[in-house]
Amino acid sequence: MQTSTPHILYENQYQFEIGTLENNCINYDFFKILDYLDYKGKVLFGKTFKIHPEDRELIFKLCIYFIRDEINCKKYKINTEKGILLTGPVGCGKTSLMKLLVHFVPHLKPYKVVPCRNIAFMFNKNGFETIQNYGNNQFYCFDDLGVEPIGKHFGADCNVMGEILLSRYDLFVKYKIKSHVTTNLNAKEIEDRYGSRVRSRLRQMFNLVSFDSGCTDKRG
Repeated sequence: MQTSTPHILYENQYQFEIGTLENNCINYDFFKILDYLDYKGKVLFGKTFKIHPEDRELIFKLCIYFIRDEINCKKYKINTEKGILLTGPVGCGKTSLMKLLVHFVPHLKPYKVVPCRNIAFMFNKNGFETIQNYGNNQFYCFDDLGVEPIGKHFGADCNVMGEILLSRYDLFVKYKIKSHVTTNLNAKEIEDRYGSRVRSRLRQMFNLVSFDSGCTDKRG
């Protein structure tokens, strides 16, 4: 991992200079970031991966968030102290983007992308210890919120992700520890699934970044 020169990223035999370093400050070039993301996406997800022109504005918002470009973030009403709640229809590329974007800021503490379904299954096996395990100072992106089943452990039902999000809210308030989420659900569906208390907390914890509802399924 290149941390002394975070504006220069290395992939195989290629070097990507995504900005210039001046007085310990990186001046990023969005189009060079896109070139890197396109290449890295193909490394991670296969040769069919590509950056779609209609997604560039959304990717720009995510990029300025991760590089903490306060001027542009203010323009788009993005708070860099909060996490990202990335929403959109099935197959629009939410998971791929969150797995990809962590790579262009190698000097920052990375987050781990964890499928919510896996967490629910883990609860079924290990019980409430699972919820406690996510109440720590690690950074997580909870992927596909809303597709996970209700947890069941020794006859006890539990809305596992609802409980974890409440725990993560406490960490956010007390220690400014951020979380990220991807979901297909809209605000009403989130409230129906997790309750008004969780929905209220999500407003405080996250910046909402959304794909267009008419976005096509890119997995076809």
